[in-house]
Order: sequence, then structure tokens, then C-alpha cells
Amino acid sequence: MASTRCRWLWVLALLLHTTYARHLPVIDGVIAGVAGLVPRSPTVWTPLPVVSLLASLKLGIVIRSPPTDPGTFGTVGTLRYVENSGVCETTPGVYQASGYADIAQNQSIFFWYFASRKGEEGAPLTVWMNGGPGSSSMLGLFQELGPCRVTDDALNYAYNPYSWSNASNMLFIDQPVGVGFSYGTAKVNNSQAAAEDLWTFIQVFLSDARFSRLANSSLGIWTESYGGHYGPTFANYILQQNTAIDTGLVHGIKLNLSTLGIGNGLTNALVQYPHYVTYAMSNPYNVMLANDTVLTNANTSLYTPGGCLDMIEDCYASQTRNGMANASVCAEAQQFCNKFVLTPIVGNYDEYDVRLQQPALYPPDILHLLRDPALLSAIGVPSYVNWTQSSKQVYNNFARAGDWMTNTAPYLENVINAGIRVTLYDGDADYICNYQGFQAVADALNTRYTSAWTAEEFNSWKVGGQAAGVYKNAGPLSFVGVAGAGHEVPAYGTATFAKGQAALALFEQTLQGLPITST
Repeated sequence: MASTRCRWLWVLALLLHTTYARHLPVIDGVIAGVAGLVPRSPTVWTPLPVVSLLASLKLGIVIRSPPTDPGTFGTVGTLRYVENSGVCETTPGVYQASGYADIAQNQSIFFWYFASRKGEEGAPLTVWMNGGPGSSSMLGLFQELGPCRVTDDALNYAYNPYSWSNASNMLFIDQPVGVGFSYGTAKVNNSQAAAEDLWTFIQVFLSDARFSRLANSSLGIWTESYGGHYGPTFANYILQQNTAIDTGLVHGIKLNLSTLGIGNGLTNALVQYPHYVTYAMSNPYNVMLANDTVLTNANTSLYTPGGCLDMIEDCYASQTRNGMANASVCAEAQQFCNKFVLTPIVGNYDEYDVRLQQPALYPPDILHLLRDPALLSAIGVPSYVNWTQSSKQVYNNFARAGDWMTNTAPYLENVINAGIRVTLYDGDADYICNYQGFQAVADALNTRYTSAWTAEEFNSWKVGGQAAGVYKNAGPLSFVGVAGAGHEVPAYGTATFAKGQAALALFEQTLQGLPITST
């Protein structure tokens, strides 16, 4: 009896550990499903009254109501933060600050700023956001590219010699409200609304006396995963707001947008979803993710009349110029495609790194760190705020609004045509936003550089003289396939280069306005 009990406790512990390794929820067995939608047939849907407890468990969250007491918020339009906490960045003399921007009534967004190790003055300012929707950017900070990285035992953090703060002032943001340490009314349910809140946040940040010195800095928007939606939408909105400021329609600080970086992004589902099948059949690791029957069924679900691709096209057809779409049409496309294509193909393999099977224990969890009361107090997080890796509420808001299946490639085309330096990069071991699909996004773009892009071939990419992947450039656009990396590219290294070394190389070249080349 005791051994049986221990076995179940071990299984539960394992389940809880893997929940925090996921960026996306598993809802009723569907990776990135839509709560309340279940297929009765390929084209007929029945609403469910509630999401199952197991679905909530797999989100790895603590469900909590946002604070409503006005005393828990600051003055709208201002920052409140602590300086030089000594957490994470341990380089002597390097400035950091963490805290909140109160962007509206009951709307507090958490940020963590690190000055460049090479000097704050004159360095570019890079905003980093994780995706989800609903994922905290503390993942990027502690697992990927921040000044410190979580240790393999998940109990502490260590100095990261390949931090992106080597080259830039870094600003990590938990957005939208309700994500990570951010708190308040979680009202945002689409990428356009998130872009508006981000612009407001940056205006508040750069209006602060301490950070106003950065107002003229070159600005980069860097993101991953659902950042394939966020990045193009946010960058496009910044360009629109700059134009509106020039014409007197908007009052604010013009932002010197210079770079956009997207890692392993979901941007154009219509061209990406067929590559779940192609990647499963042929990938660099010779992993056959699914058997012939599963692949045949998934392929049928893609191409059958009224199936996945037709549903995505219907969603695209419903989009308006501001990116809004028919919520029901697009949510149904998400549920159908993720249930019958995305989920069955990956099977027991880790959707973020096909070299592993579930439960995958890399990158290490950061839950232990971000539930440490001493650490939270030091960085200015109130005691009534619990960190969540993935916000169920924010994710559900986006899913129900149908944002997942909208097409953000037109925004990406606008940004490229504006001459902004854009780098798309993708780890070749990732399944869920695999490099074949993301390359197809790049190939399908219609810009003034399309002819040059089509004429170019991929080149071998070396970092420090060691093979690191492939790259292709045309105009301000670059695509990099990073060898040996999973979904979170800066978290990975190989036998020949260190964790984060390749990612820092492509980041530095992009910041310099250069196309990707070997080093």
C-alpha cells in the first residue's frame, strides 16, 4: 500500500514539474486547445460547460483573483521600482531596476531593466517578451538570455556570460496584464490590444526621470513563439504611432524602432501548419514522431474540404485591417487544427525539443526561484502577487477571441518594407514552431525585397568558426536556422559552442544593422 502511494506521489510530482516546462496549456488532451469547444465531427462543435481540472493542472498555475483595492496600484502613468537589487546581474557597477508601470486604472505591468554591461549610455534598448499568449518573460530572463541563468538543479541562478545585456540595455516585460508578475484586470484578448498597452508602457517608462535618457536610443522588439504574432503587430503599431505623432494626431515620444527579432514564431498558420507533417517525417534528428496512420489522418485533416486549412482561410477572410477577426470562426480553426494535426503528431515527444520525450526537464524550471519571498521582496514584487509561468486567464482570453489563427504576416511585411532590420531565427529541434514552417513564412512574404530573397540560397553559418546552422539574407531580412537548439534558442548550446553563444552572435549582428554572417 505504501509503495503504491509513493508511486502516485511520484507521478503527481512529475506531472507538476512538467506543467512548468510547458508554455502552452493542454486542454482536454489538446495542446493549445480552446476551452469550451470540442469537436463532435470535423465541422460540428459542441460547447463544454467547464474546463477539466486536469487541464487547469497542466497549465501549472495558481488561480487567483487580481487585486481590486486601489491601494495596491500606483499612480496611473508613472513607474514604481527598486534599483540595484543585486539579484541576477552580479557584474559590479552595472545598473538594474525592477518594478511596475501603472498604465491605466487597475493595470500594473511588471518590468525588469538591466543596463548594458558595456555601458548604458549610447547602447540600444531592447524589449524582450515571451509569447504564450500568457507566458511570463521571466522565462527569457532566467532560462535564456538574461544576465543570469537558472542552474540545472533549478535551485539557484548563475552568471550568464552570453547575456544579451553584453550588447544592449535589456528591458524584460511581463505582458499583457495578468501575465507573470503583472497584475490587475486582465482585459487584453488580442495582439492589437496588447500592442496598444505595450506602446503605453514604453511611453510611461521613457517619461520617467531615470529612463528618459533612453528616449532617443535605437529600440529593438525581440520575442519568441507567440511572438510571431506579437512582434509584427507591436512593431507595426509603433510605426503607425510614430506617423500619428508626426501628423499631430497623437502626442507622445517617437520610438526609434530599429530591429525586430522573432524566434520560433507563429505568424502565418496557413503556411506553417502543413509543416507539422513534413517536420514529423523529415527532421535533422531523424525522429519519426508519428506512425503512418497518424500522419495520414493529420494530412487528411489538413487538406480535406472544410478541414484545417479551409478553416484557417475562413479565419483570414474574416480579418479586418486592424487585425481583428471573427472570434468563433478563428477559435474553431484553432481547436480543430490543434486537435487533429498539431497534437496527435507529436505524441509522447516534447513539442519544444523532439530529441526528448515527455516529461522533458530542460530548460530547468524557474518556479523555485520566482516563489522565493526574499527574491521577490528584493525586486519589488508585492506579497499579494504570485508568479505564474502561464496565465490561464490571458490564454483563454486570446483563444476565445480567435487571435491564434489570425495572420500577422502583413504586419511583418510592413515592417520590412519600412527598412527595419528583421531577424527570424528558429531552433531546428523545435516541433511546435518548427524551422520548416517558419522558413515557409519568410518565403511567402510579399515585400520589395521578395525577388532578392527568392534568388538567394541558404549558406552555412558558423559561430567562432564552428558549424551553427544556416542563414539567408535579403535587404533588411535575415533567417537563421540554429542547429542543436530547441524552442528557446538562447537556452541551448552544442558540443562546440556554449549555451547562448550562437543566439548572442545573431543578436549582436542584428543590433549593428548587419545581415547575418559567420563569425
